[in-house]
Amino acid sequence: MIGLLQRVSEAAVTVDEAEVGRIDRGLLVLVGVQKGDDEARAERLLERLLGYRVFPDAAGRMNLSVTDIGGGLLLVPQFTLAADTKKGTRASFTSAAPPAEGERLFDHLVARARARHEPVATGRFGADMQVRLTNDGPVTFWLTT
Repeated sequence: MIGLLQRVSEAAVTVDEAEVGRIDRGLLVLVGVQKGDDEARAERLLERLLGYRVFPDAAGRMNLSVTDIGGGLLLVPQFTLAADTKKGTRASFTSAAPPAEGERLFDHLVARARARHEPVATGRFGADMQVRLTNDGPVTFWLTT
């Protein structure tokens, strides 16, 4: 699984002009599911997301996690993260999980996140979403499992 995490001061997702997810300070995570991913990889990605130290401590060093600061977690499915861009000018998505499997594993990740952390908001799988964010820093990391 792929998680592109961004430290944000706020973020929101809109579908058909209706807001479906919003957080204040925390992490916006674009989530890509690849062929061969499973629940264990989803669990490992969640562990990393909740523990990854991207927020500043009193000395200004990135030593605090979203859990440490009680920040929000906004999980947004994005199959394009699994794109193969090695050649040509059009991406191939052969490494992306089939939609049903991608949705199942994204839902698993969301359910496990909600069991371990609060607040958790989401985008909508398969929808045309508009994502608005204020990237704090900017701080962006690419995590894979």
